[in-house]
Amino acid sequence: MNFSERLRKLRKEKGFSQEELAGRLGISRQAVSKWESGQSNPDTNNLIMLSEVYGISLDFLLKENDEKVERADEIKETNRRLHYEYESKRKAFGIPLVHINIGLGFYTARGIIAIGNISKGLISLGIVSLGVLSFGVLALGLISIASIALGILLALGGIAIGTIAIGGVAIGVVTIGGLSIGMYSVGGCSIASDIAIGNYARGHIAIGSTAKGVRTIIDTSANGNFANVTAVQVEKLINEEYPKLWEPIKDLMTMFF
Repeated sequence: MNFSERLRKLRKEKGFSQEELAGRLGISRQAVSKWESGQSNPDTNNLIMLSEVYGISLDFLLKENDEKVERADEIKETNRRLHYEYESKRKAFGIPLVHINIGLGFYTARGIIAIGNISKGLISLGIVSLGVLSFGVLALGLISIASIALGILLALGGIAIGTIAIGGVAIGVVTIGGLSIGMYSVGGCSIASDIAIGNYARGHIAIGSTAKGVRTIIDTSANGNFANVTAVQVEKLINEEYPKLWEPIKDLMTMFF
């Protein structure tokens, strides 16, 4: 829509005839007609009066195309519709029992139970999540489950880092994963300071098809399923090297045989 078309559209929206508009501006009807046909343009004073008569800004009046304005309004309306927030009236220690805040943008939820783009809570679910029990794309918590999980106690995810870590890539104290790095590690590729079990294993005690360490057990089975390695054999080796090892860890290291 060009400038002359906009002038005509605005006049009709207000319900003015060319004569009525001309009278309000103190000019001739022919001048209005020339503006709307594109033969001439209003001067600065007339532009100011037009904006006042139509109740619009000069910026809007002079825009070459108002589709951008309409589009911006549509985007704002769409964003408003795609945003949802709920906050429970019940609170504990001044914190909402439940807070949900999701939508397009950086929306943060804080509550005992928090669900949001960014969430912080006792139980937390979000794209970025921080909580005691934390779920998300990127999660940090006592127990975390996420694509990238950082758990003080337990982490489960594509990339998992925690005291106990289980994931595609697992890093921690006790780890299970495709790539497993820790003190006590089990995985396809297992690297550990103490005990490593995997197809490739590297550690003080290393058990695998390819094993490198101070004490090793080589898996010679055809399909690498530890068919020729027994739990008794592994437990004996662990007792020799780590006689005071915590029983639950010892049980974990022998459960695969």
